[in-house]
Amino acid sequence: MSTTETPPTSPTTAGDGLVIRLAEPDEYEAVGALSYAAYRNDYTISDGYRAQLVDTAGRTDEYEVWVAAEADGTLLGTVSILRAGFDLGGALREGELYFRLLAVSPDARRRGIGARLTTFTLDEARRRGYRVVALNSGEHMTGAHALYRGLGFVADPDRDIRIHDDDHEIVVHLFTREV
Repeated sequence: MSTTETPPTSPTTAGDGLVIRLAEPDEYEAVGALSYAAYRNDYTISDGYRAQLVDTAGRTDEYEVWVAAEADGTLLGTVSILRAGFDLGGALREGELYFRLLAVSPDARRRGIGARLTTFTLDEARRRGYRVVALNSGEHMTGAHALYRGLGFVADPDRDIRIHDDDHEIVVHLFTREV
């Protein structure tokens, strides 16, 4: 199987002016703040998970950080796509493109931005030669699960993992969709 790492040479722009593009390094702090605000809006966030959400620069070695922005540059959402050559310590199967940390600003909700970022990720997987898109989502993130299921993702309970976060055990579901 051949995959291509190369991101699109130009941003993806929708008819309404929404642009999906790679985040610029000078936006990393704002991307982290947006991510934290989005997750905090819906969930109780531990200090450890907060640190992951806000550390955009710290994940750029392994992940491409994409943003959805208004034409004027206002950031509305973000998603991180795992770079080719990384496999989450063997958790991914051949042909799977993995993404995480899909977040939409609380002020931009109900505009379809989460679905558009997910669809963008599916399109990127196809463009790069992947067969499947995979993601993990905590058991309590039922709103996100509804979005993913609505876009054709299915849970794979055999690949669920359990993590410990601030003395709580959390089941993290793996969802996949063929592209």
